[in-house]
Amino acid sequence: MKGSWLKYLGFLGFLGILGAFTNNIGFYGFFGFFGFFTYAKTGGDERLEENINKSARNAFIAMLPVFVIATVVAGIIKDINVYIYAFIAVVILQILTFSISIVFYEKK
Repeated sequence: MKGSWLKYLGFLGFLGILGAFTNNIGFYGFFGFFGFFTYAKTGGDERLEENINKSARNAFIAMLPVFVIATVVAGIIKDINVYIYAFIAVVILQILTFSISIVFYEKK
């Protein structure tokens, strides 16, 4: 194998530079993606690919209840803003779950 595709998530870190030009502090959180460049030096192997798959599964499973609850609440309240905030919460939850899981599985 040539290596892991995980290193390409590091390019999302450049979105943090938009925060300097737009004076929007919401973009500074993207600087955390630069940490994925550390996987550029690691050679891809079956164990790393298995850990990536496990971490992606954990992120997907963590996302499901949030969307189910958001759909039920949005149906009861009849407000589209619930979906907007649920989408933001799911993106943050998936990134955190994936990152924490991959660190946990790699240390294990």
